[in-house]
Amino acid sequence: MTPMDMLLTRASTDLLAEPAPSEAQLSEILAAAMRAPDHGKLRPWRYVVFRGEARPALAERVIASMLRLDANAPEFKIEKRRKRFSTMPLVLGLGMHLLPNHKIPLWEQEIAVGAAAMNVLNALHATGFGGIWVSGDITEDPVLAEEIGFPAPHRLAGFLFIGTPEGDLPAPKRPDPADFTASWTGKPVTFAADRS
Repeated sequence: MTPMDMLLTRASTDLLAEPAPSEAQLSEILAAAMRAPDHGKLRPWRYVVFRGEARPALAERVIASMLRLDANAPEFKIEKRRKRFSTMPLVLGLGMHLLPNHKIPLWEQEIAVGAAAMNVLNALHATGFGGIWVSGDITEDPVLAEEIGFPAPHRLAGFLFIGTPEGDLPAPKRPDPADFTASWTGKPVTFAADRS
């Protein structure tokens, strides 16, 4: 597979089985994250690894967060999250170590975390593993973030579920890049993707 083939065939999946990357493999995968664009070399990404019995313990923290945010959260949603967080081969917490008063704006720090997470997803695919980035309302819960290790002003960007894809990765239909690209000629551009 060429590097471009690798990039063009990557797809997110939560159909994951054992094995998850070993500690040595995960270290190499996370080394790819360190290559993300990072204005000011702040390295605002942080990773928390949940393996084995740490997964169901995390699941219970996630459920408590859901109920803090919505005391009437539907039981099916609670059980879905409990199962997913408890049984994924490996869960990686994505943290944002933010410096609000730094000359590098917060939005740039947050984008660097996203770029590093994308590098992790690409590295997973390149090494035969798979993953999916999950977020949702719980990422806005400062209590959960602090319980994991990200007290304010730091934040939780979500979680990566990681493992070995079960079967072939789906080949989702991707949009044409031309719909999201325009050449500037001195006047504001418009994009085909924005036309109804």
